[in-house]
Amino acid sequence: MDGGGVEAFATGAGCRALSVLARAQAAWKRWREDRACRRHAIPDVLWQLTLLRYPFLSWRSADELIRMRRLATLFLSQKEFSGAHGLVVTDEMAVAVAAQASLPILKLKGGLDLYAGFVGIVLHSDAVTVTREVMDEDGVVHEYDEELAGEAMQSGPVMLSWHDVEVASEEAVHADWAYNVTIHEFAHVIDMVDGRADGIPPLDDRRAHARWVQVMTAAYTDFCTQVNAQRQTLIDPYAANSIEEFFAVSVETFYVQPLELQREVPSVYQLLTDYFHEDPADHSAR
Repeated sequence: MDGGGVEAFATGAGCRALSVLARAQAAWKRWREDRACRRHAIPDVLWQLTLLRYPFLSWRSADELIRMRRLATLFLSQKEFSGAHGLVVTDEMAVAVAAQASLPILKLKGGLDLYAGFVGIVLHSDAVTVTREVMDEDGVVHEYDEELAGEAMQSGPVMLSWHDVEVASEEAVHADWAYNVTIHEFAHVIDMVDGRADGIPPLDDRRAHARWVQVMTAAYTDFCTQVNAQRQTLIDPYAANSIEEFFAVSVETFYVQPLELQREVPSVYQLLTDYFHEDPADHSAR
């Protein structure tokens, strides 16, 4: 056998070894996940109650609902919930958060790995007020108070107001703007997978990245112009605060009031449809 044959043989053997290893790792991961699903199984009654309370979760196919339940169960097995200031986190509260957090990753290739950068989830009974600092153009630091219904930080934890998680129900769908603090904050988590909050989630290649930046930048600039001109918008004007907030608000609107996002910024709606592999406006229009 000549040198080229030896090299080809070695390369082929190496590929086969890697393939066997990959299959073994996948089987091991599946076994661990199956065990976690058994240990942290969501009771049928609680799961059905969650779908009833948050109807934007439930219109999917039976297979998609099975996958969502599995993701929510694995989420519960991997994350640590704590209540602030004596708040007792019940199973109902934890499942409500887990189910909604599973929605954006339902069809994403990364799945729960996109949430691997943090463990803790802190629930407050209501919104919290924090003191912020900002430096003006002259270098003077100013303090101001900001009320937060949720906050996602690099490496965690994720903070959520339980009151605001609760109102992400059927009644909230009919509010002036889409509102879902859980989806909003977990959109930020997806955004920060690469270590930056810039409104750009993990993408497959440079071409997808370039398209994303082009579409989102143009849409964000136009949206800011509308808000600054005090024109009425179909999505929350809060999205004009920054490109990363525009992304997070767009994602929560995509799932809660998709027709409004499709009308307001069709280019962003199509971008999110392609990214999340879903078309919720098609369902809502029926």
